[in-house]
Amino acid sequence: MPIKPSDTKLTGLFLDMLAAEQGAGPNTLDAYRRDLTDFSEFLGRAGHTFVDAQTQVLRDYLADLDTRGFKSTSVARRLSAMRHLYRFLLNERIRGDDPAAILSGPKRGRGLPKVLSIADVDRMLRRARELSVAEDASPSKRLRALRLYCLLEVLYATGLRVSELVALPRSAAKRDARMIVVRGKGNKERLVPLNEASRQAMADYLAATEAAKGDKKNSVPASKWLFPSFGESGHLTRQHFARDLKELAVASGLQARLVSPHVLRHAFASHLLHNGADLRIVQTLLGHTDISTTQIYTHVVEERLKSLVRDLHPLGEK
Repeated sequence: MPIKPSDTKLTGLFLDMLAAEQGAGPNTLDAYRRDLTDFSEFLGRAGHTFVDAQTQVLRDYLADLDTRGFKSTSVARRLSAMRHLYRFLLNERIRGDDPAAILSGPKRGRGLPKVLSIADVDRMLRRARELSVAEDASPSKRLRALRLYCLLEVLYATGLRVSELVALPRSAAKRDARMIVVRGKGNKERLVPLNEASRQAMADYLAATEAAKGDKKNSVPASKWLFPSFGESGHLTRQHFARDLKELAVASGLQARLVSPHVLRHAFASHLLHNGADLRIVQTLLGHTDISTTQIYTHVVEERLKSLVRDLHPLGEK
C-alpha cells in the first residue's frame, strides 16, 4: 500500500506550483502557507489529512474559524486557499475528487477602501518635509526623515504596492528619469511615471546618502537598493516603513489607524479618478491584471458624475 504524502509535503508542492506556473510572489506564498498550515493542524486534531478529508470535515473547519472569531473576509480567504489546494490535488491525481468544490463561503459585501483626503496627504507631506530639513536634528535623524519624505512622495506619486516601493533599485533615482520600471506581482514589469516632486525627493535623499558615506556613524550600507538596510533583505522592510508612516501620521495630527502604505495607494487611485482619470489608466498604473480589481474605486467616479450633473446640468439643483 503506497504511503500517503504528508500535508507539509503537499503544501510545498502546491506552493512550488503557484510560484512556477502562476508567478505568485513571496507575500502570496507566505499567506497560503499560513492558511494551509492552520487547516492541516485542524485536520490533524480530527484525525485527517489533506488526502482523506471529506467535505463535512472542511465544513467543520469553516465553522471552527467562525467560532474562533474570524471575520468573513478571513474565512473567505481560507476557503479560497482550500479550493485552490484541492483543485491542485485533483489535477495531480493525488485525489480522485474535490471535496471543496461544493462548499459555499460567507456572504460578504466588498468594503470600500479607506481613503485619505488630498488635504490629509498634503499635511503628511508638509510635516515630512519639515522634519527632513529640521536644523536641530542629528545627521542620522535627518537622513531617516529624508528617507521617509522620499518614500511618501514616491508612493503618492506612483501608487506603488509597498513591497514594490521598498524594493526600488538605486537606478530608479536617475536625475533625468521621467518613468521607472516596476517589477510587480507575478514578476511582471510596468512603467510608472514620476512627477517633479518625487524626482526631487529622490535626488535629495540620494545626495544625502552619498554625503554620509564618509561618516561611519551615520552612513547607510552600500547597496543596489534605493532604500538599503542592514537587514536580511538588504532593503527597508514593509513593516519598518509602515511604523514610520504611522508615527508621521500622528505628528501630522491624523489618527495612526487610518494611515498605512496601502491607504496611500488607495489615495493615489481615488484622487486620480476624482480628477477625471480613466479607470483603465489607473488599472495600468496600479498593476492590476483584472479591471474588476480596480472597480472598487468606481464609487469615486460615481460621486464625481453626480456632482457634474448637479453642477452643470441646466435643470440641476440651484
